[in-house]
Amino acid sequence: MKSLSELAVIIPVAPGDAAWTDLIIDLNSLPVESEILFVGSLPTKTLRPLFEQFAKCRNTRWVQAPTGRGYQLNAGVKATQKPYLWLLHADSRFDQSALHALQKSLQQQPNALHYFNLAFLNDGPALTAINAVGVWFRSHLLGLPFGDQGFCLTRTLFNQLGGLREDVSYGEDHLLIWQAHIQGISLRCTGELLQTSARKYQKHGWCATTLNHLALTAKQAFPEWMKLFKVRFWFWRATLNILKIGNETKHRDTHLSEVQNRKLNG
Repeated sequence: MKSLSELAVIIPVAPGDAAWTDLIIDLNSLPVESEILFVGSLPTKTLRPLFEQFAKCRNTRWVQAPTGRGYQLNAGVKATQKPYLWLLHADSRFDQSALHALQKSLQQQPNALHYFNLAFLNDGPALTAINAVGVWFRSHLLGLPFGDQGFCLTRTLFNQLGGLREDVSYGEDHLLIWQAHIQGISLRCTGELLQTSARKYQKHGWCATTLNHLALTAKQAFPEWMKLFKVRFWFWRATLNILKIGNETKHRDTHLSEVQNRKLNG
């Protein structure tokens, strides 16, 4: 990557959600050549003038797609020709240092799937600070970043991974990461923070929301872990077979050489 002008930012927007109106403040920090795609049903009449004003000075479009992050993100990818894709939630916030870190990370390891560390905005319970620590451990120790951490990858890699699943009701981002593990794709943290809204913790309660996320993640992760285990098991078994064949060939060649030497000396 030469610059972030090669980047397309793809933002799925839920029906009636206005969180993107705060995000556009941060999006103005991107190069004017960067493409910004909002994907979902068209904004409400009250918010449409704000988008139209934003579109006057930015390379941006509103792409219509069925509701569902899988559908919306895949539609956004199809609507752009940019080689780098930043899949960003509408309730995300970032600063200039995050952009610098993203560009540096992409330049150093362009074939990886990149993500950010996560922090929560002050629109929910203070206990979400604990969740942020949990996200760090889940991402760095278990290798399972989620979509609110702002995945960024090349178009080629996105297609190689098969895009986002459209046949699941949740966790399409989680499943994308498992597919990356199965294919041996590197995950790389930019080292900078991306902020996300804590409003769902405020609305549904911190404890209930946290426990629900843990339960859903575990339910979805186990079969994916089994797939990964099988792939690595068969790879390990195939490697052992190759080594075994190599050793047998070496021993056979050594034996033949000894037999020939005995004949010559006899």
